[in-house]
Amino acid sequence: MRDDYIEFIERIKNRTGIDLSLYKEKQMKRRLTTLRDKRGFKTFVEYFDAMMRDEQLYYEFLDRMTINVSEFYRNFNRWETLRTQILPSIKEGKDKLKVWSAACSTGEEPYTIAMILSDYFPLKDITVHATDIDDQALNRAQEAVYPERSLKEVPKDKIAKFFTKRGDHYVLSDDVKRCVKFSKHNLLADQYKSTYDLIVCRNVLIYFTEEAKRQVYQLFSQSLVPGGVLFVGSTEQIFDPQQFNLSVARTFFYEKQA
Repeated sequence: MRDDYIEFIERIKNRTGIDLSLYKEKQMKRRLTTLRDKRGFKTFVEYFDAMMRDEQLYYEFLDRMTINVSEFYRNFNRWETLRTQILPSIKEGKDKLKVWSAACSTGEEPYTIAMILSDYFPLKDITVHATDIDDQALNRAQEAVYPERSLKEVPKDKIAKFFTKRGDHYVLSDDVKRCVKFSKHNLLADQYKSTYDLIVCRNVLIYFTEEAKRQVYQLFSQSLVPGGVLFVGSTEQIFDPQQFNLSVARTFFYEKQA
């Protein structure tokens, strides 16, 4: 009998363009099995057919697949490294930077980048391109309304300057929202734009196969200008950056070579 999960992967790819075979199978299969069982389906094929009839089921699947866990200034010290040690060198001689927040989830990361850039540039001169595969996450990002727990690492002066408390939530200012341009993008299938000074992609590639990671790192490198920097997550150190024409600028930061 044909493997039910393999057939599910093929159907998802044919219908949506998402290639689940490029994600680590053990982790992804376990996560999706839990969701499938919770929704009362015995097989993945049954689950797929139901998803194609029910938009909510499909978006729930996307949400689970893309691990939308995010907060502002996550791992605060890394952002301080970006602000105090990386940005001063890459902004030299430039009045604006081209920045990409890849797999941006619900927007905390690109908005963090915009707030950090505001220490160096007027908000009107800041543009951060932010992309994700999940439409619902992008919709929430554009609303820019967050629970208090998402702001636990945000400096107090930035909260005072850029957020308004509304009930139990915080609303981000329009001035910062205007800095971020959101669009849908699949890191494993879509074309990459180029000439970025900074690419931030954190806590996503850990879920990809080694082959998929290599493909993405190569494309990130090609998307950077010489001297541009790739900022990755705490579990995503690149152990042989030279193969991607990158060198270590700081831990978790990689500079594109000329």
